[in-house]
Amino acid sequence: MRKINAGLFISLDGVVEAPDQWHFPYFNDEMGAAVGATFGSADTMLFGRKTYDSFAGAWPEREAAGGEDAGFAKQLGDMRKIVVSKRRLAFEWRNSEQLEGDLVETVTALKNEEGGGIALSGSVSVVRQLLAAGLLDELHLLVHPIAVRKGMRLFEEAESAVPLTLISSETFSTGVLNLVYGPAGS
Repeated sequence: MRKINAGLFISLDGVVEAPDQWHFPYFNDEMGAAVGATFGSADTMLFGRKTYDSFAGAWPEREAAGGEDAGFAKQLGDMRKIVVSKRRLAFEWRNSEQLEGDLVETVTALKNEEGGGIALSGSVSVVRQLLAAGLLDELHLLVHPIAVRKGMRLFEEAESAVPLTLISSETFSTGVLNLVYGPAGS
């Protein structure tokens, strides 16, 4: 069975929205390595539409430019990219497709296919749904030492709790915490 890992930049107060406005002062080689580890052996990426649009608007150009992150950009381009959206989408970034059918049913089938891991970066609504369905194997949170104080948070108010187990933790020199959680009891 394929493993699904999700990675998110998150503030101390739980905000995950618009990390481009608060995340970059904390980025360093330690965080770059942690982000790379989230992708691990993944050969497939799941995206919400907004996150996909952000990635597709940046990474193909970075690959073409051949700069220091061109290798990572190529890795992303070569991966199968599945985008979750209710509206019909057109794609220009190679290896991109739209998820067809019900998210939980389709991802369950995807987990049972042969292949490498499945990764998510951002895509909060997809992460929430996969957590609720018990399909997420690891939740990688890079907790930044800043209270953003406005914006979408990872967890909304809901009727049921989401119990998790801490798998690993690490503190970076910038004060960022690299926390990896799995389903409770894993």
